[in-house]
Amino acid sequence: MMGNTAENREFKQAVKRLSSMVFQKTIIHQSLFSALVMFCLIQPLFANDRGANEQGRQLSQISEITLENGLKIIVKPDHRAPVVISQVWYKVGSSYESGGTTGVSHVLEHMMFKGTEKYPAGEFNKIISRNGGEDNAFTSKDYTAYYQKLEKSRLKVSFELEADRMRGLVLPKEEFAKEVMVVMEERRWRTEDKPQSLTYEQFHATAFDNSGYHNPTIGWMDDLKNMTVDDLNTWYQRYYAPNNATVVVVGDVEPDAVFKLAKQYFGPLKPFDITALKPRLEREQKGGKRIEMKLEAKLPYMVMGYKVPVINTATEKWEPYALDLLAGILDGGDSARFSKNLIRGSKIATSAGAGYSMNDRIQTLFLLDGIPVTGMTTAQLETALLNELEDIKNNRVTDAELNRVKAQVISSAVYEQDSMFYQGMKIGIAETVGIGWEKERLYVEQIQAVTAEQIQQVAKKYFVPQTLTVATLKPIKKQAGEIMDKEQQLEQVN
Repeated sequence: MMGNTAENREFKQAVKRLSSMVFQKTIIHQSLFSALVMFCLIQPLFANDRGANEQGRQLSQISEITLENGLKIIVKPDHRAPVVISQVWYKVGSSYESGGTTGVSHVLEHMMFKGTEKYPAGEFNKIISRNGGEDNAFTSKDYTAYYQKLEKSRLKVSFELEADRMRGLVLPKEEFAKEVMVVMEERRWRTEDKPQSLTYEQFHATAFDNSGYHNPTIGWMDDLKNMTVDDLNTWYQRYYAPNNATVVVVGDVEPDAVFKLAKQYFGPLKPFDITALKPRLEREQKGGKRIEMKLEAKLPYMVMGYKVPVINTATEKWEPYALDLLAGILDGGDSARFSKNLIRGSKIATSAGAGYSMNDRIQTLFLLDGIPVTGMTTAQLETALLNELEDIKNNRVTDAELNRVKAQVISSAVYEQDSMFYQGMKIGIAETVGIGWEKERLYVEQIQAVTAEQIQQVAKKYFVPQTLTVATLKPIKKQAGEIMDKEQQLEQVN
């Protein structure tokens, strides 16, 4: 259940761009699998049984095979329109990176459009456009994915192009030099020029010491400045292989026909020995962490997070589902507690959010954030947020609250089926992070089984001071000398 934290708000805008398929390249920092639940929030329209049955019916249509070279092909027919969505998912993202090479996954994603020996730079996009399609890609902490949207008879075009660049990419130094500059500029406008985003980045780096989630997906600026084309080639040779990828196809297709095409185009590719990723388990946090960012900003801001398990790491399998519902209880629309108590009630916050991604690959954070109203401080807002958590710990949530959030989740699970792209995203993410798409059929069932007592249990277990990290943004005004320096620089340029 994704709430309304600052990064989640930006993420939802990126999701909208993904839906229309007309956005410029962007980095997706949060996993979509559970994010889509909150993105599609609607009022309850279907009974629980109907939602579960609909989800089971949709999943029963999924077929898969694994080629001899290790490439997995997953197909989900959807015959409502003569369209097909083809996605290629690689098991590599920023959490796989180490110091000195951060951002390499994302830069390589950019370079994947710069050509092969068979199709020179720019030809990929031109061919897709000539066939009436759209294409793009995105990088996250846990995966890198490439997709095309085409008329159903043109699926072979997608397969031919993707198979060609899976092992045939060329990396011209001159193209790399230009593209890494593009990424550095992207980092400036996405993070360094946005006080809240910069605060969130430093918060995450503080929360995680040795986890792969310590580093930002776009990479640290110094690493980008010192990156070489050899770094990209090493990364490409290590992770871009059929036995480290999954192809997901959703649309007006028949599985056997898709499998035949996949064997034709991807079958000849040779597998590679993929070096197993070292665990890099986050060390146990035994005390709270706190940072203050003093930046030029219009508004103060604060974000806080607790270390929590995900589906992949939970010893008690029900806990991620309880945490997912808890995020919705706190921040699941106008009737949720933050909106009712902190924004409309005490009027201490202009915005307040909660977020949790249960399908991250490794241990993650349960996030809370907000902006205080004029006259209030981030410290007062932090206290108010903590008080809401204490209330959850001390008093079980009501049946009305629990049923409201469950109904929202189940309704969303039904209506997500309206988008072929989202259907593919959910399958691809679950498969790539190691959950397995089959567990998707259990999502509604697991959500329905969560009790008020279990929600109280996870709150008591995980919302403890020693695992808390807090970051605050304190706005400062630009110094007069800095303003003069800027004006002088502009005069020199002119």
